[in-house]
Amino acid sequence: MPSSDSGKRIKRIERLLEISRDFGTSLELDPLLQSVASAACELTESQISTILMYEEETDLLKFVAWLPPEKEALKRLRVPLEKSLAGRVYTQSRPIISENASNDPRIFRELERALGVKIRSVMAVPMIFRSETIGVIETINKRDNTHYTEEDVTILENLSSHASVSILSMLMLDETKRAFKDLEELEKMKTDFIAIASHELRTPLGLILGHATDIRERVTDATQRQQLDVILRSAARLKKIIEDLSNVNSVQTGNTRIRHRTIKVGELIQEVVSGFMENARSKKISLVTEVPKCELEVAGDPEKLSLALSNVIENALAFTDSKGHILVAAEKLPGYVKVSVIDDGVGIPARDLPKVFDRFFQVESHLTRKHGGMGLGLSVAKAMVEMHDGQIWVESIEGKGSSFSILLPVKREREKTIPLALRELPKTRPFE
Repeated sequence: MPSSDSGKRIKRIERLLEISRDFGTSLELDPLLQSVASAACELTESQISTILMYEEETDLLKFVAWLPPEKEALKRLRVPLEKSLAGRVYTQSRPIISENASNDPRIFRELERALGVKIRSVMAVPMIFRSETIGVIETINKRDNTHYTEEDVTILENLSSHASVSILSMLMLDETKRAFKDLEELEKMKTDFIAIASHELRTPLGLILGHATDIRERVTDATQRQQLDVILRSAARLKKIIEDLSNVNSVQTGNTRIRHRTIKVGELIQEVVSGFMENARSKKISLVTEVPKCELEVAGDPEKLSLALSNVIENALAFTDSKGHILVAAEKLPGYVKVSVIDDGVGIPARDLPKVFDRFFQVESHLTRKHGGMGLGLSVAKAMVEMHDGQIWVESIEGKGSSFSILLPVKREREKTIPLALRELPKTRPFE
């Protein structure tokens, strides 16, 4: 037969395990802290318990939970790290028992006044998580005027260990929620800015383009015509940026709509590529197409797919040096049409590949300074392709070139997950 002390010890351990299991069911921080304070009182048979945590703003300890709960004065109270028992436990990360608290200079007397009771004895243990002290649990005035024991310390340390994991997890969850809320607000501000900026810039830019075009048609002086050409090219570039901003905002807010019709992919490619031939010639870049004789058709919005392909080709032109090569090819796959834009340009660093389709992402700063751009074109291309239930991806070797692939379903509402086998690149790259 176990002794009465052994039986009591077993019951305390069983109760500790029961309480610790309940910690995992708490979804809010304050109720969790209050349940820890209540458990500390129960397991150590104490009159009062408090939980203190470090406050960075003040470099002090603040009370975050207590029992009895009606002691509201503790909310305003802060405990110094120096010359206080709780502060010493926090800084030294070891438990302390004060049996003669009435004469102990480490006892924070403002706490005694806030509680409205005479503090006779105190036991305090650190709350430690992964070797870092995050707070202190204090129990005050063991019932029946008895003394705190080493067994009490062990029980409270075990409670503290279990509670620390749950409390820190809850704090991290709360911090994550706040971060997500901040990100949502930031995203909304960014979206609002894009909408306002693209709208407000569109009208004056239209006037600039219109007047500059009109003036250029009238002047005969070669120098003036060259200056006007610079204005028109700069305005056209700004117009492209505004259109990208507008497209990003439309996709983000769900205002973009697809007008489905049958698209002859070969004709679309030839039409888009022809718009870049002059630019390619001026840079001495070979821009060629490779489209099979068989008819390739998909269901979609020709304007939006043209925009997607244009942005990918424009990106290839921007990052391919003089005397380089760009191939725009199409091929038929089971249930899909694949369009590839392959270049032998500067390539993309491996670390940047996962981010190339992110809004406003720009590859290394020295490339941005050389080639310009706001990091919107590929983001818009991805949005346009995905609106057609397609996929776009890139493979690249820095210094050798890049291969962008667009996979479009022949029919609408095909499965969103495209078989990996269809995403394989050609066995041989045309410029190697």
